Amino acid sequence: MPRIPRFRSLPLRSRLAILTAAAVAVAVAGCALACWFIVRAQLNQRLDDALHDASTGGGHAATEVLARRGCLSEPDTNTDDWRVVANPYRASMQLIAVNGTSCWVLGDQTLPVTKADLAVLRREGPESLQTVASADGIEMRVLTQPATISSPSRDQKVPVAISTALPLSEVTGPLNTLALVLLAVSGIGVLGASAAGLGVARAGLKPVDRLTDTVEHVARTEDLSVRIPVEGRDEIARLSASFNSMTAALSSSRELQQQLIADAGHELRTPLTSLRTNIELLERSELTGRELPPEDRRELMLSVKAQMGELAALIGDLQELSRPDVAHGGAPSQTVAFHEVVEAALERARRRTGPDLKITAELAPWYLRAEPSALERAVINLLDNAVKFSPPAGTVEVDLHGGELSVRDHGPGIPPEDLPHVFERFWRSASARSLPGSGLGLSIVARTVQQLGGTVSVHPAQGGGTVAVVRLPGARTPPPEAPEA
Repeated sequence: MPRIPRFRSLPLRSRLAILTAAAVAVAVAGCALACWFIVRAQLNQRLDDALHDASTGGGHAATEVLARRGCLSEPDTNTDDWRVVANPYRASMQLIAVNGTSCWVLGDQTLPVTKADLAVLRREGPESLQTVASADGIEMRVLTQPATISSPSRDQKVPVAISTALPLSEVTGPLNTLALVLLAVSGIGVLGASAAGLGVARAGLKPVDRLTDTVEHVARTEDLSVRIPVEGRDEIARLSASFNSMTAALSSSRELQQQLIADAGHELRTPLTSLRTNIELLERSELTGRELPPEDRRELMLSVKAQMGELAALIGDLQELSRPDVAHGGAPSQTVAFHEVVEAALERARRRTGPDLKITAELAPWYLRAEPSALERAVINLLDNAVKFSPPAGTVEVDLHGGELSVRDHGPGIPPEDLPHVFERFWRSASARSLPGSGLGLSIVARTVQQLGGTVSVHPAQGGGTVAVVRLPGARTPPPEAPEA
């Protein structure tokens, strides 16, 4: 026996077509049943009205014929007495006597006497409407009403009941025909709805098919340059636009990653090459037995130590740039006193500089939510950059007021054409390429400030030098701590 697939395992267009056909089938079936019941009620009402009309029109004349002709137990088509009775509905009529016997009056059917007929005969009800089978097995709709006839002596009235009947085929015939018509129309409607649903599903899912093909192409080829045309403003258009934005972000991330790897490889090559050269000189000296002069050996070891420090700083900067954002899984932020963070960074910077360089600071209280270590590293990078470009016996001026931190040096300054590139990774101006550093310091500053919702800028200072300005949102007083749960 073949296995029937589950509904959820069917293709989406097949499910839409099935659901459309099912919905139309339910609607058509409901309309057909309502139509059939309404028509049946109308036809039954018309049949009952016809029974009343036939009873009213032929009852009195039938009793007169009965008085002349006498009681017959079955239809007698040989006599013409019944022909004088008006019978436009071709009804069958019989009289029920006091003893419960029935006498045929007119028509071609005889009817059984039921309890309802006897109840009307005994005047227990005004009339009765019922469906019974005639002697020939034909279903008849019967109306029984009370009446009186004159006794043979003509001196008194005898109570009787007159039953008037019409064949129920006048109702069942049209209803059967209507049922067949409704069934055919419903079947055609369901088949048409299925075909229409399948067509609509195919047309409506074309954008989804296009999106699916594009996703499969990207997954297969890793080609992130593919874009889906966005048509309209519906859900499919929004999905296509979101997919285009996602692939654009992935493509940009890949390009940045490739650029970072290339730049990092380029920056690592210089200290590694120098380290390799110095180590090879030391190795050759050991292998040949020619010891280097103490002064040269000391300078060589200092160079190796400097290159190792440069490598460590570069690796640290790369690790800092690779850390996730605070809002996307990084270390949780907390309320930080910005002025205290700047003061701690100043202490570290003063320990690194010589006695000739002076660092002055004016710090006003400012509080914000941040990660203390990341914020302190950003401030240290600003200070290191200012110290690096300050002349001997120069001054670095640090000022913090209203959440705006400015760090100014009195160095040669930055050419205007280089200002747009100062926050790019691994970028260094021509005058700074001979100085130690990886070119990642200001990039780390920009990244940290952006995560905190602030801004950072670098521009020439009046009177020479460069000033870096960082603006961070916060308050002059610490916010109240949230109560513990």
